[in-house]
Amino acid sequence: MNLIETPINDLFVLEPKIWKDSRGYFYESFSQRVFDQAGIAVNFVQDNQSFSQKGTLRGLHAQANPFAQGKLVRVIQGRVVDVAVDIRKDSATYGQHFAIELSGENHKQLWVPPGFLHGFLTLEDNTIFCYKVTNYYDKASEIGIMWDDATINIDWASYLDPSNFLLSDKDLVLADFASFDSPF
Repeated sequence: MNLIETPINDLFVLEPKIWKDSRGYFYESFSQRVFDQAGIAVNFVQDNQSFSQKGTLRGLHAQANPFAQGKLVRVIQGRVVDVAVDIRKDSATYGQHFAIELSGENHKQLWVPPGFLHGFLTLEDNTIFCYKVTNYYDKASEIGIMWDDATINIDWASYLDPSNFLLSDKDLVLADFASFDSPF
């Protein structure tokens, strides 16, 4: 498995080695050794999975301490554009985002450490999104910003028409980045 640096410190893309033959394929979707060798201390406590139709946008979310979560995200079936936003106040890349296409075909994963907002947009029907987390969910610790915040400026429209996005009621009322007070 290759651990690939992104332009944002501590945010990594993982590309597994895939063994294919006439029966199909095999790959390791997680290796503690890879994280240990990279100096990333993780202890995953839960796996989560979502099923979504094309145009579903989930995010941009995180959890504040003491329930902050690191996430290792991947797509089992379908395709998404996955986005992480650096909200670490002392970071040189505070307020910057990184976007990557994850799919059931490319098998790429993204490591999103605590201190980042996270969201994704499904690009195909019947998309299955899976992620490992380092802490349990706590509703009172939820934080987030609007998916279409002008300061963050994620170009969702280059993937799909935003007028067709499927959003939760929660995601329609999040704060903008200018009024967001990061706890990190």
